[in-house]
Amino acid sequence: MAMIPLPYGMDLFEQVRKEHCYYIDKTLFISEMMSVPFKVNLITRPRRFGKTLAMSMLASFFDIRRDSRELFEGLQILEEKELCAQWMNQWPVLFVTLKDVNGLDFPDAYGMLVQVISNLCKEHSYLKTSDRVDPEDRKAFMKIYAREGDISDVKNALDLLLRMMCAHYGKEVILLVDEYDVPLAKASDNGYYDEMLNVIRMLLGMSWKSNPNLKFAVVTGCLRVAKESIFTGANNFVSNSISDVRYQDCFGFTEKEVVQILADADLSEALPEMKQWYDGYRFGRMEIYCPWDVLLHVLDLSQGEKRKPGNHWLDTSHNNIIRRFIELPDMFVNDKFETLLSGGVIQERIREDLTYDIAHSSEDNLWSILYLTGYLTQVLPEELPEGMTPQEGKTSLRIPNEEVKSVFKDTVQAWFEESIKSRDRSELFREWWNGEDEKLTEDVSDILFDTISYYDYKEDFYHAFVAGMFSGAGYEVKSNSEQGKGRADIIIKERRRRRAIVIEVKWLSVKRKDATLESECQEALDPIERMQYARNLQNEGFRTVLCYGAAFLGKDCLIRLAGEKNDG
Repeated sequence: MAMIPLPYGMDLFEQVRKEHCYYIDKTLFISEMMSVPFKVNLITRPRRFGKTLAMSMLASFFDIRRDSRELFEGLQILEEKELCAQWMNQWPVLFVTLKDVNGLDFPDAYGMLVQVISNLCKEHSYLKTSDRVDPEDRKAFMKIYAREGDISDVKNALDLLLRMMCAHYGKEVILLVDEYDVPLAKASDNGYYDEMLNVIRMLLGMSWKSNPNLKFAVVTGCLRVAKESIFTGANNFVSNSISDVRYQDCFGFTEKEVVQILADADLSEALPEMKQWYDGYRFGRMEIYCPWDVLLHVLDLSQGEKRKPGNHWLDTSHNNIIRRFIELPDMFVNDKFETLLSGGVIQERIREDLTYDIAHSSEDNLWSILYLTGYLTQVLPEELPEGMTPQEGKTSLRIPNEEVKSVFKDTVQAWFEESIKSRDRSELFREWWNGEDEKLTEDVSDILFDTISYYDYKEDFYHAFVAGMFSGAGYEVKSNSEQGKGRADIIIKERRRRRAIVIEVKWLSVKRKDATLESECQEALDPIERMQYARNLQNEGFRTVLCYGAAFLGKDCLIRLAGEKNDG
């Protein structure tokens, strides 16, 4: 096993290169971008796919204040000699990232934005003393520099900096805006969307609206916010999303690149699992691996840890979108979620230009969000399951890999457990304690029918499902605890009334053609007497012990009481 210096946690090109970290050469992105120049070039990709690294690479390449040839030594872009002569370190660059503009309310988030703009002014502090800039512009600059400007000053900040830099250098300025939509996404989540949109629309819009000081702008984000919302007046504007072939291999890792990383780390045998867990995102017509996941899993493996792949980047805040989906009362998506979780394909209308304030207003918009943020990926017509044909105006979608599937499963299961706890369970408890097995069969089946399930639910899911019915209701709940001569699946104790319930759970696989719910339920009941679960609990002082067998098949169940309830 070889240790290679992978850039864990680094998203700045200059740092990666100066510290001699392993770098997948993406520099031809520059020549591809410059081959068809646009005044404003918006590129949208899911988070954690290397947008900031790519943007910082552009800054290093173009910035007139730098001599970056050493950083690019050995990389493909240096073979483009004419392009390098015309563009490399020849233009003033204004590079701003909005990825950290976040807050629970508008004052918090706005304060962070003010700090970002102030830091940008400090980076270009040479403008304080430049004799080429307008004195009035210098005064406005100093207010923003000192964080003393009002909201109008902040809205005009980028336009001001472009004008001053153009005057100072005598050249138009290249504007790079990274993660432009993060402030809007956070604002939508926390209820101050209109206030933040008002600021961001002016801050960015004035930068490219017929601006004579702008050479061109490259903007990255997660979603393409509708043109009329942010990009009004942007001349020669083009948007490139995950559906487009242009730049399809410039963000994330191709399989060829992952194969090379694993070969260099002497970990080639890890490719099949890596592919199953972290591949499957489709950009254009190419399947792409999530680079963040690949690097973290290689780190685990290179340190000698025989870890299975796991969930590295889809955190709780991002997963809120799935919760929103399944909690909206007017959207009936359970069947579609079950299709996706079973590895199937659904076909939905996708809208790529959204505003965050309407993103959750319709089912179509929610599918669009899941697609554009990487939770779902496109299935090409030739990859559709047998018997499925493309529907006009719709995009075929599937879950890209095991990592994202695990997020869906965990989110759905957490939602389901919480939804059970929020029900009025008093009638259900009464049925359990009174031995009303026929009514229990009916009611528990109804609860299952309301769930989002997936075909690989196994016995452990049903254990958790049954135990979850009693969770948080004042009962002592034990799963697979030691009882009698064996291990009872679930024990419910109510010490105050000295009574207990024993439940043996069986799961009927659809692959078993010889079994029925009745036979599995009987198989669940058989150990109860043999293992003397009830007698052991009676010896502990419980006066009433009820023992049940419960058999499950998908969303159907059969619950039977073992003989008569045992009274001590």
